Amino acid sequence: MAVEVVMPKLGMAMDEGTVSFWNKEVGDTVEKGEPIASVSSEKIEIDVEAPASGTLLEIVIPEGESVPPGTVICYIGNEGEKIPVTAQPRAAKETVQEKTGAEKTEVSSRPAIKVGDRVKISPAARKLAREQNIDIFQVKGTGPGGRITKEDIERELIKKNTAAAKSAAPISAESLFPPIGQEKETKKVTLSGMRKVIARRMMESLQTSAQLTITMKADITELNELIEKASEMTEKKTGNKLTVTDFICRAAVLALKEHPVMNSALINDEIHYHDRIDLGIAVAVEKGLVVPVIRDAEKCSVSDLSQQVKELAEKARSGKLTHEEMQGSTFSISNLGASGVEFFTPILNPPETGILGVGMAEDTPVFSGDEIKRRTILPLSLSFDHRVVDGVPAAAFLRTIKEYLENPLMMLI
Repeated sequence: MAVEVVMPKLGMAMDEGTVSFWNKEVGDTVEKGEPIASVSSEKIEIDVEAPASGTLLEIVIPEGESVPPGTVICYIGNEGEKIPVTAQPRAAKETVQEKTGAEKTEVSSRPAIKVGDRVKISPAARKLAREQNIDIFQVKGTGPGGRITKEDIERELIKKNTAAAKSAAPISAESLFPPIGQEKETKKVTLSGMRKVIARRMMESLQTSAQLTITMKADITELNELIEKASEMTEKKTGNKLTVTDFICRAAVLALKEHPVMNSALINDEIHYHDRIDLGIAVAVEKGLVVPVIRDAEKCSVSDLSQQVKELAEKARSGKLTHEEMQGSTFSISNLGASGVEFFTPILNPPETGILGVGMAEDTPVFSGDEIKRRTILPLSLSFDHRVVDGVPAAAFLRTIKEYLENPLMMLI
């Protein structure tokens, strides 16, 4: 009997998941435990493993479509096995009624993919062919074993467009110089998965808070010297090399303890002051941005923070973060220094009151009395909710971070 593969539930708050891509196609042999698809929900993306060995009989949910957890996304069974009549694929349906007043009949607007229609084609190629109305039965595959690749479909599309151009009307001045405002052809990609969630949350952030950004520069010359001196010792003792980011996290935590209003949230016209600091660290991943959280950061030393930052970043990039590891931050840090950015405007992670943006440190000539010295300057940007805190106290908070970074020994006491 065919085995159902369902959309997994990736956390208590998950409402729907999106099929990012299929690793297999209908008719392929799969082994139990083999990744057959990738699915995403909010900011998590994981592989779905085959619950049994057999043949992929039918793909119910195509790439890019979102469904609630528990929804069947495909069937696995013996080659040629029929799907039970009661197991209907979840495809978009429309109700059709005969003019004679006959009973309504549900008809799938997207025919199911069956083994009998077997064509060796990659999922990306199948998707492109469907979008561009290319008959895959007329395409010669150049991939392994005659498999049709995305490049094969693109070549077929060029042929199709070239043929259409040859049969078109003679070139006119109007066609060479179209009127201003003429609609251009564009490639449309539906927001889904992680990108869709990020888009929604960023809009909610800007629409539900009064955001303002202020900036300062911190001289981290002495901090770099301290890290260089302590690097070998800390690496031997803990196996972990300290970085400027680790000290930025520590400086932010210490500043939050001194300025508790920045570790708060405005909820239903009430300012909620958090009794613990759960520090969110923004990490760029292939398809967007995730913010893993360091719990009880106020209890962590620089070394503890360093280890957790690296562990969470690694889990984020490998797609192994759990839903719970990305929830409940009270203040966040976003570092774009590695991208060459100086000052920028980070967007609040609701319902937090503040987020610290970190830019690229640069060696800069600085006046010290009448002398010019070479110093390393780090740009800092603080976005905050002006409904909760005004500019002066926000500036005092940012200045406290600056003072800790410029006097790094204070962070080790």
